[in-house]
Parts: sequence; structure tokens; C-alpha cells
Amino acid sequence: MRIIHSFKSVSIFIITLSLFAASSPLAGKGKEPAATPKYLWFDAEANFERFASRDSITYYLEKAKKAGFNQVVVDVKPIYGGALYKSEILPPLTVVRGKVVRRDWDYLRYFLDEARRLGLGTTVSASMFTAGNPVTREGLVYADSRWDGKTCMERRPDGQLTDIRDNGKKVAAFLNPVRKEVREWALAFSRELVTNYDFDGYALDYCRFPDDESDFSETTRQAFEEWLGRKVDNFPDDIYTYQADGTKKPGRLYKEWWAFRAHVISSFVKEVREVVKSVKPQVRLEYWAASWLAALYRTGQNWASPKSDFALSYPWGSEAYRQAGFAPYLDRFLDGTYLHRLYGMDDPESIEYGIDHARKVIAGDCQVIGTLAAPNHRANLAEAIKLCLDKSGGVMVFDIVNLIELDQWDDVAQGLK
Repeated sequence: MRIIHSFKSVSIFIITLSLFAASSPLAGKGKEPAATPKYLWFDAEANFERFASRDSITYYLEKAKKAGFNQVVVDVKPIYGGALYKSEILPPLTVVRGKVVRRDWDYLRYFLDEARRLGLGTTVSASMFTAGNPVTREGLVYADSRWDGKTCMERRPDGQLTDIRDNGKKVAAFLNPVRKEVREWALAFSRELVTNYDFDGYALDYCRFPDDESDFSETTRQAFEEWLGRKVDNFPDDIYTYQADGTKKPGRLYKEWWAFRAHVISSFVKEVREVVKSVKPQVRLEYWAASWLAALYRTGQNWASPKSDFALSYPWGSEAYRQAGFAPYLDRFLDGTYLHRLYGMDDPESIEYGIDHARKVIAGDCQVIGTLAAPNHRANLAEAIKLCLDKSGGVMVFDIVNLIELDQWDDVAQGLK
């Protein structure tokens, strides 16, 4: 590093740096670290037993640091609805797929303290609207009757409405994001985390509807009618009906329905941002979602900028959907390019395309970080990491369990150099 000796040189340097910061598209969004962010995700469910001891956490954080990561994501509220931190709102998470782990120490506190000792940046991740595992019937919505009637109601092809808690094919039992008490609950544990712990970023996971089969409860119908400003005569057939082959035939309110759901999620992301920034303005709001944006209308996830008109090219898109883009509420978007192919600017199944498309539709509203699923790159993980670093604002690798079980540490170290 060259040392600047003269006062005049220092002044010029400071003025130049200030002008650069003021012109940055991220100006006013909080301070960014000097180093390019290189994340490693620590999933709570996949590592539930592995991190039952403090020694194991220390060992793998040190290993992550040695490999070249400078940022770690610690998942403290996975799909079960329980917490891996000291909470007055959520029950402690002690059972995952029949495995029992009871800690008499604060998992998150220890994780953050060790990361800080090692000079690693920290992001805390929480699943917003999930509260149980339908496969094992474990979790909050199965143990606490106070959540009865608040989970998503699915519309099946036979016309029946069923509780998502009873569908063992779903990844999680989702609470209905439309319901006021559900949103208040998610905002409450978000506030609790930001208030009681010191970390750099707060990442929203499962901040969405489950899919296009949910939610068709009476609560959601009323909210939809309020958003429309009129009654819906034939709910849910006015949205879509099932054809004989199982495909959906759009109804007269098809486009309005997807726009409404996008506004439900967008307004919640905005509310989380307000909570986080009111407590600790320096904490970044982050959001992970799949990069295949055009398919996410089914879940209400319009992570694009309202300036982007990408949705108008699709049969479900509308001006109202465009306006629900929530990129301006984020500081960082973790772009889920969990794809196998690396290159191809015209290939929607390539990481290169996924990052380029995200940067275009986000239009500078927040920083874009390319993210990878390590098992997709058993032969070219180093190259995939380099691609994310070259094309986006950084890289995130999911998940440490994959690096351990597939022994990909050398590939990671090579890619992060």
C-alpha cells in the first residue's frame, strides 16, 4: 500500500472518495465493506447435529476463513418455526427430523462472537413464513394450536381446499402471508434479532407464498377484494380453473390475482426494512430468491425494480405487478443462480445469464450477489465462483454441508483467490 504523505494529497483523496460514494447507485443504502463479499451459508437444518457443539462451530468457521470466505450466513430460524437463538417469541428448535439437540448456550451468540474473532462479516438468515415440516409433521404449527387456521389453504385440482400442513409433498408448512397476525409475528422476531444481536446483514428466506396453489382462504379472498375495490363473484374460478389435463385456464381476474400477491410480499419486505433500519440503520437488508424471476410470479416474489417492465411480456404480467417490485427495499439481493451451466448470455439456464438478467431488472436499486449450489459444480466449482466474482458484486456458496461431504474445500479456495 502506498502511503500518502502530504496533507494536500490526503484532501484530494478524501474529496475524490466522497464524490465516488455520492455517485454510487448504493449511496444512502448503508456502508459497504471494502472487500468483495464472499459468503458461505450455514444452513440450520442440514447442520443441526454437526453444530451441536461449540467446538464444531469454531472448527468450521476457522476452515471457512482459511478457504478465503470473508462473510458467513448463519441460519437461525429454519422451516420448523423454532429458533436457534434466545427468543421470547419463538420456541427453541430442539428437534429436526427426529434428531434431538438441546443447548444450554446461545447458538447465535457464540456463532457471532467466533466470527467476529476471526474477522468474518456476518449475515443472520431467518425463514419468514414457514413454521413446520409437513413430511415429518414437526414444528410450530403442529405443536401449538394457536396457529390453527392460519396456515395456507391449497386449492387442489379436484376443487377441494386442503391445509398445507397435511400435504407431505410440500417443502414446508407456510403460514398465510396475508394475515395480519402472521406478518406481525414475523416482524416481531425480526425486530428481536436486530435488537438483541450485532451482525452486518439480515437475510429474508422463504419470504413468499408456497406456490400458485396457496392461499385460497376466506381471509385472502377478503384481502383480494379490498385490494381490487370490489367483490369477486366467483372465487376462486375468476382467477383460474383446472382443465382436464391438470393445466390452469386463466379467469377474468388472473392478472389481478398475481399482482395482488406480489404486493402482499413487497409490502412486507418494506415493513421489514423499516423495522431493521429503525433499530440499527447500518444493518443491511438482504434477500435470497431463485434467479428464474419469470417463474416466481406464482410465489409473489417480484424482486425486480419497479423501473423494469419485464413482467409486461408475460400473460400473467401487468402494470400493477411491475409496481410491486421490491428491489428498492433491499441493500443486497442474493441471486439464486443454482444452475449447472456456467456461460451463455442467451442461455436462461446459465449462471452468466442469471446474473446479467438480475442486474438488468434490478437496475441499480441494490447490489447483486451471485450465489451457487456447490453440488451443481463438482467438476468446476472454482470456475463458477470466479464467474460470480467477475460478473456480480460477490459470491455466496450454499452450503457448508456440501463442502464438507463432497470435500470441495480446495476448489473453493482456488476460486476465491
